[in-house]
Amino acid sequence: MKAGAEPRTSLFGPESGLSDRVDYRLMETPEEKDCIYLMRYKAYLHGGVTSPSESQRVSDRYDDAPNAWIFGIYVDGELCSSIRLNVVTSECRISGSTDLFGDVLHPRLDQGEVFIDPLRLAADPEKTRRFPDLPYLTVRLAYLACEHFNADTGLALVRAEHQAFYRRVFMSEVIAEPRSFPGFLPKVSLLASDYRTVREKVMTRFPIMRSTSVERRMLFQRAGERPSSPRGVVTSFERAFRLPETAGQRRTRPSGP
Repeated sequence: MKAGAEPRTSLFGPESGLSDRVDYRLMETPEEKDCIYLMRYKAYLHGGVTSPSESQRVSDRYDDAPNAWIFGIYVDGELCSSIRLNVVTSECRISGSTDLFGDVLHPRLDQGEVFIDPLRLAADPEKTRRFPDLPYLTVRLAYLACEHFNADTGLALVRAEHQAFYRRVFMSEVIAEPRSFPGFLPKVSLLASDYRTVREKVMTRFPIMRSTSVERRMLFQRAGERPSSPRGVVTSFERAFRLPETAGQRRTRPSGP
């Protein structure tokens, strides 16, 4: 390790104290969302996937959609990453993937499918170096949303070099070739995971994807739906998990608009 470098800490080892260190927070106020927009900008600029802007923020109209949930993932009280989930149904089709790949997705929505569309994944570059397992904690929210909202399919807009992560973790398959997403420099393909088909296989390989109905309810309740619990903060997992990984295997990180 180079002098002065931050130690790399696994969040899934038995010694990590995962449940005491990680918070999922539903970001609902303008101030909370602004923190997310700023982190997105810094992460995307660092990754070379967006252009510099005076506002130093990355947001879009899907952030304020009625079917959107924006989460901040905190480790040791510090904002480390974020994800936005849009729950897409035949009645509410607002999402980035649906707009970009409408020709592919609208016919399936017409048949009654329910999609979880996780977009705007972003992670603080320094925190990602410190916590290499952070991507798993972040995309876990999309998997929990599939269960909570009884979704048929989990979507992902992914650039080519990060497709391996989604294939390995969620057994996703490419269902549409690359297109340009507004404000995101690389082209992205549309991947899909048949949730009901792969559910048990994914949870067996990656036990962190397991959850309780209580955790899911706490996560996805809006502020006005929570009579007594702290607003949008979930700090408990069923247990701390270790990810299956062969010695020397390099973890790829998810990335997408």
